[in-house]
Amino acid sequence: MKYSMDIIKRNERLSIWNGAASIISQSFMMGFIPLFAIQVLGASNFQVGLISSMPSFMTMLAMIPGAIWINRLELKKAFTGYSIFAARFGLFLISLIPFIPYTNQAWILVVFIGLLNFPNALATLSWQSFIGDLIPDERRGKFFSERSQILTIVGMITTFITGALLNIFDKTDPSPYQWIFLIGFLFGIVEVYYLLRHIEVKKVEKKQSGISWKMVSGIFKHKPYLSFLICAIIFNFGWQMAWPLFNIYQINDAHATAFWISVFTVANQISQILSYKWWGRFSDRYGNTMMLFVASVGIGTAPFLTILSTNLYYLTLVNLWTGAFVAGTVMLLFNQLLRVSPEENRTTFLANYNFLIALMGCIAPQVGVWLLELYGIQSAMTFSSVIRWLGAFSFLIVVYIEFNSKRKQKALKKPSVSV
Repeated sequence: MKYSMDIIKRNERLSIWNGAASIISQSFMMGFIPLFAIQVLGASNFQVGLISSMPSFMTMLAMIPGAIWINRLELKKAFTGYSIFAARFGLFLISLIPFIPYTNQAWILVVFIGLLNFPNALATLSWQSFIGDLIPDERRGKFFSERSQILTIVGMITTFITGALLNIFDKTDPSPYQWIFLIGFLFGIVEVYYLLRHIEVKKVEKKQSGISWKMVSGIFKHKPYLSFLICAIIFNFGWQMAWPLFNIYQINDAHATAFWISVFTVANQISQILSYKWWGRFSDRYGNTMMLFVASVGIGTAPFLTILSTNLYYLTLVNLWTGAFVAGTVMLLFNQLLRVSPEENRTTFLANYNFLIALMGCIAPQVGVWLLELYGIQSAMTFSSVIRWLGAFSFLIVVYIEFNSKRKQKALKKPSVSV
């Protein structure tokens, strides 16, 4: 059953409120967990790398059972809501870590990060499938660019205020972190509330009973999806391997405080806000894949530019520069994933993508930390830039192949002239 325009617009409004609560909750975790781990719990480089890898590892474990469960669901809203609640409950658990009498509490954090990311992976997969059903293809570009812009503003304000407040306290004091994690959990409840208010209609077609080998093998025969998948894997490896390196460099080398971490994030988000509509407009004109090339080239400059200086004002400018490309990359990867995933068996296509990207996310941060230990931060960050650029040019190759394919199809359709 197709949704009426009134229902679509209602769901879009609710999705924005749901996303706003989500971004507040996630800003507390994603923005300040590394600082909490290093300065409060005394985490080592290896443990910081694990904090980046554990979400991806748990995503891998969640994808297969998650896809089976979601494929069997006639309605996805409740499952998504329960998964989100379980994931946000992890923030409450993290707030309790300083009370646990254990000498190396950083390991407890690593375990908790892993636990909360199992339901988080299920929530991500089910939300992607859920929202893909609710928002028609022709509205996705405009809607997701506007939604992302609003959510980035919310995240920016949240991060800046939180960073400024944390800066008032001693950097080794756990209590302010405990409060922000607890507040993040409460916003997770608000997130679930708005998600459950979406209107979802049962599909007429017969629900799928599970994932068969024929279904999985068919995924890799779908050429648009396969091409996108290969490019995304290469790019994500280079992208994710530097995630722990940025935290280590900013905190240990540049000696950034909570305030400066929030300044970096805000600078990054300001340029995201200003560029979302630009990416949406140009992707409509030139295509998602071509603009993914542009965005990923820009993302590739981030590690290389970062290591040129430890000056905090300079690092703020670097984040201002790269934020625009982060906006394009995140939005275009998701839009292109939905575009190349057929509506039939979409959950299976999404699960396969999330599984393989999670595999990269599990391996890449450890490779980044390994290179850091062997060759130092300069070499590790430079290698990340190189891999990101390889991924970028793989998108360009796909554009070239698609262009040649369309040109040949036009030539074949051209009527021949008889004499």
